[in-house]
Amino acid sequence: MVAGAAATTPLLGKTTTARAEGTDADTLFKTGKFEQAARAYEEILKQDPTNLTAARQRGYIGLLSNRFPEAEKYLTMALALAPTDKDTNKLLGDCYIRQDKFSLSVPRWQAIGNDNYAKWFGAVNGDPYQVNGDIARVPWQQMDPAPLVEASVNNGPPRRFTFYTGAPYLSLSEKVAEEAGLSAVAQQKIDYLGDTTWVYFGVLDSFKLGDIEVRNIPVSWSDSAPVAGDGMIGTWLFYHLLTTFDYAGRSLILRRRTPEAAKKVRDDAAQAGTGPLPLWLAFDHMVHSTGSIAGSGKRMVAVNLGGITESVASMPGEAVEQLKIRTDLDRPIETAAHSHPVVAYPCYPKEIRLAKAVANESYCETTLDMSLVQPWGFEVWAHLAHCFFKPYNITLDFTNMNLYITPGKAP
Repeated sequence: MVAGAAATTPLLGKTTTARAEGTDADTLFKTGKFEQAARAYEEILKQDPTNLTAARQRGYIGLLSNRFPEAEKYLTMALALAPTDKDTNKLLGDCYIRQDKFSLSVPRWQAIGNDNYAKWFGAVNGDPYQVNGDIARVPWQQMDPAPLVEASVNNGPPRRFTFYTGAPYLSLSEKVAEEAGLSAVAQQKIDYLGDTTWVYFGVLDSFKLGDIEVRNIPVSWSDSAPVAGDGMIGTWLFYHLLTTFDYAGRSLILRRRTPEAAKKVRDDAAQAGTGPLPLWLAFDHMVHSTGSIAGSGKRMVAVNLGGITESVASMPGEAVEQLKIRTDLDRPIETAAHSHPVVAYPCYPKEIRLAKAVANESYCETTLDMSLVQPWGFEVWAHLAHCFFKPYNITLDFTNMNLYITPGKAP
């Protein structure tokens, strides 16, 4: 999708050989054992404070859980060791973006040659993502092929937006951007489904979803037609709120991030017999938790809420092979991922589980050349998609880094 196309470049392109007391820290990280990996990287740094990889990876682990002081401490250490290191600069830039410290992120984008991000975030004056209102319940206008909700752009008439946690920022159609009076502060030419398109970056004054208004928002638009509706809401907006994706009730429930609101979500989940799952945020917008595929036990899965797909999940070819999942290799499917054409194949895992949410013998898709280790550095065994979540409601708590999934309509 165009909304995420500019952000999908590999983050950690090289593996390392860092070891602590016979434990391979990188293997622990790669397999999602983040806390164990953190301790292993700390041991390495005790022995060698100049180890760039250990410092950067230790900071990255803090960032995955939004532990910002911890992330800044180690990423700043890594930056001092190698001021031009692209991975360190990118991670530290993301760390500042998540905290709305846009001005601090600008030198980091400049250091890696991302002039568009430097201009974009440098153009945001005042406090970004100002939230007005306490709670909104926004009904979905449709479920398939993608959920659509109504929103107002700069106090204009209602527009229909899809949403997707596989995309970063809020994006608009070219027409809506023009009607809102937006001016581009940066622009980028990208490849899009075998063609090229221009993506423009600006700052939106107001975006209103029901009784919640968010002001001063980085926003993009392009000269290609949106996949659905008048634009797409990405993870950046959602992580500024306590958001419930109420599939069963066909609504978005948006709350201001307060301890009281988080407690209510936790209590509602407990009453439904479920508890919190861990929540990790990688690659600036990719939501992850732990699930199980075909009896695999706990494995890392991506949680892709919204978007357009007819499958319950997509899986790397390595995962399908290792878990011996039935695959129809004689039925190739021409599709697209991250704005590029790909060929996928139907596959049918006996079970996919996220806490007590289960899909049995469901239709999924696999891309055979998709690596199990994703560009953000760790294994992802499945990307749970739109169809998996239909019987449930899912809440993302980016303050406490918890994910809740419960059956039925949200209270």
